[in-house]
Amino acid sequence: MRTSLYILFIALCIVQITGCKKFIDVNNNPNDPLTVQEALILSPVELNISSVIAGGAGDNGLAAILVNHFMQNVALNQPVPNHGTYWIFNVDFDAPWRNFYITTLNNLKAMNDKATSNGNYHYSGIAKILTAFCLGVATDYWGDIPYSQALDGNNILQPAYDSQETIYKSIQQLLDEGITDINKNATIKPGDDDYFYGGDMNKWKRLAYTLKARYYMHLTKAPGYTAQAQAELALTALQNGMIANSDDVKLEYPGGAGQQSPWYTNTLPVQTLVLSSACVDTLVMRNDPRLPYLIDTAKETGLYNGRPIGSVNISGSLDIYSLVGPAYGGTGSPLYVFNYSEALFLKAEATLIKSGYAAAEPVYQSAIKSHMSKLGVDNSDVNDYLASRGTLTAANALQRIMEEKKIANFLSIENFNDWRRTGYPQLTRVPNALSDIPRRLLYPQVEITSNPQSLQTARLTDRVWWDK
Repeated sequence: MRTSLYILFIALCIVQITGCKKFIDVNNNPNDPLTVQEALILSPVELNISSVIAGGAGDNGLAAILVNHFMQNVALNQPVPNHGTYWIFNVDFDAPWRNFYITTLNNLKAMNDKATSNGNYHYSGIAKILTAFCLGVATDYWGDIPYSQALDGNNILQPAYDSQETIYKSIQQLLDEGITDINKNATIKPGDDDYFYGGDMNKWKRLAYTLKARYYMHLTKAPGYTAQAQAELALTALQNGMIANSDDVKLEYPGGAGQQSPWYTNTLPVQTLVLSSACVDTLVMRNDPRLPYLIDTAKETGLYNGRPIGSVNISGSLDIYSLVGPAYGGTGSPLYVFNYSEALFLKAEATLIKSGYAAAEPVYQSAIKSHMSKLGVDNSDVNDYLASRGTLTAANALQRIMEEKKIANFLSIENFNDWRRTGYPQLTRVPNALSDIPRRLLYPQVEITSNPQSLQTARLTDRVWWDK
């Protein structure tokens, strides 16, 4: 990344002001630009998607932190009740909701509209693909959400909610349209302003096809859909999907002051957020060679030690607990928005559904190897680990695939979706929990106040449409 994050956040603020002009009825100011070039929108939007939506930075990123509580990856060194025991309120989601709609989706629409008007179809293609991604994250959090009326039209302040099934159809349509735009000749093409792929449109196309596979597989148990049909669709899409670790969607952070990786800042002492004992002990017990890459030893003891979730004991020092390791939690570590290993695990799961566990075995092993290779694990350690995990069977195949996918998608918000739709990895209720493990997010208080809907009474333990 060639520009400081500080400058980018300032740019993002400018884009927000420009993008929000539809929300505020004011006279045009000739000293303020009413439009922004596509390149000036793309960089800060990608930064926001990486740092906030995927990385959980700041109040706007709280949703990503909360789902890592739900997945029992992190714990707070704070008195209970707290987020780890589901002490959560509607108002907690005001900032994440605004971030999705005002900061992200609204600016992606502005980029798409301007790019389409200017014949810069590679920008519009990227805008559609990123819109599909963000819609997917939002609907998987909240279920039914505004979309068709949310970014344009007369009902922009009180838009109707679209059903989750309708949102999923829109996601697939956006991805198809994004691919079509990329295949067109473009007047101006992205370059250094594209932090994810540097303007490599072949990689953007492969991402779009892989996202199609992800969202097909989300519906394996949805009402009116079948696992076999969704697996077939996913395998077809993956034929044109990601092909190597070099296709990872990631953002590199310089690591200087104000430019650190999100999982470094998320676990600064002021946050009191550390890794949980459930997360740490899983890797320790399996003798997983990725352990030193994913998890740091505690500063005080030099041991791998996570904090028990829901514990009533408060430590006077956070240095007795493990934090995120150098591959993800260093000051200059990358943030993975979508990675090639997930593409292989999607293929393994779809192959399991279509052709059985024996056919899924080599794909499953390739998925594990791809993640270990990215981290730099020695080949002999990779082979030893695969041998210790054993081969897939009819009884364990789905469990093994999803357990390993969770590790390869370390701290990813996608793990929450996989757990809800498959039941793996197996989780039990944490001590002092105020409810069963949440299966969705609450609708934000700001939306309940400004755009009331009957469905906003949904509780944390209620299920979204596809989670049946």
